[in-house]
Amino acid sequence: MHFIEKAEEDNRTVITEFILLGFGDLPELQTLLFLLFLVIYTATMAGNILIVVLIVTDQHLHTPMYFFLGNLSCLETCYTSTILPRLLASLLTGDRTISVSGCFAQFYCFGSLACTECYLLAGMSYDRYLAICKPLHYAAFMDGRLCLQLAAGVWISGFLVCVIVMSFMSQLIFCGPNEIDHFFCDFTPLIQLSCSDTSLITQVSFILVSLDSLCPFLLTLTSHVCIISTILRIPSSTGRQKAFSTCSSHLIVVALFYGTLIIVYMIPKSGILRALNKVFSLFYTVLTPLVNPLIYSLRNREVQEALRKVIS
Repeated sequence: MHFIEKAEEDNRTVITEFILLGFGDLPELQTLLFLLFLVIYTATMAGNILIVVLIVTDQHLHTPMYFFLGNLSCLETCYTSTILPRLLASLLTGDRTISVSGCFAQFYCFGSLACTECYLLAGMSYDRYLAICKPLHYAAFMDGRLCLQLAAGVWISGFLVCVIVMSFMSQLIFCGPNEIDHFFCDFTPLIQLSCSDTSLITQVSFILVSLDSLCPFLLTLTSHVCIISTILRIPSSTGRQKAFSTCSSHLIVVALFYGTLIIVYMIPKSGILRALNKVFSLFYTVLTPLVNPLIYSLRNREVQEALRKVIS
């Protein structure tokens, strides 16, 4: 109430809803985009839910690696559901309005899950590092208790970090315009609409994004470098090729996810980057949840065996 009264004293009108412009500048492609995103959302949900079901029901998949993969699939299911249903509804009905509280809720869920995924990918990389580079110590290090502690720490840390940003964002005043040039409520488009001084929240968010993306990325990269160096010392060319194929697939997904995150949130926006902002955002919000089940799980022999058992 204090902020509303202050805004009214300054003869400013506090807005109560935003308009997500999304892909409204492509009116002739609305139906095609709706069908495309509907197929992507359906495939993403089906793939990730299938992996969770297989990991829970098959005793052979009750290992640390598949425990973390199950967490990743749960995360991707929630992650994509914070953005795509709202986007599909706006493409189908043409209604692009969203309340301020709804916009904040979407940003909080998206931001928390993105942070959680950064930590989880780092944890998965460390798990693979121990399995490949320290196989004799793997069972002693990665017991069930440590896996649960790591998973709990990953989820809690991701949601707590975003609370800090939301505490600053809740103090901002929005008095118009109210058009967000994006397909979901992201940080930068929201900040640009605020009538308040945003220098402090911008600095705080930059520091948090740096810690939450660069540090896990460096840990993930270091783990994979150690894994690759160990793989190269494998005497069997067949085993070396198989292990390197799996590792390179993981690296591609990690590079795609972190690379587009860093471009969107940490690199200053020139004219070209600003124009491509929506495109880059599609990579880590839509494409990554779609390909993660294929890259991390469905290509594994154990998961394929479990799937054949279910089908038969």
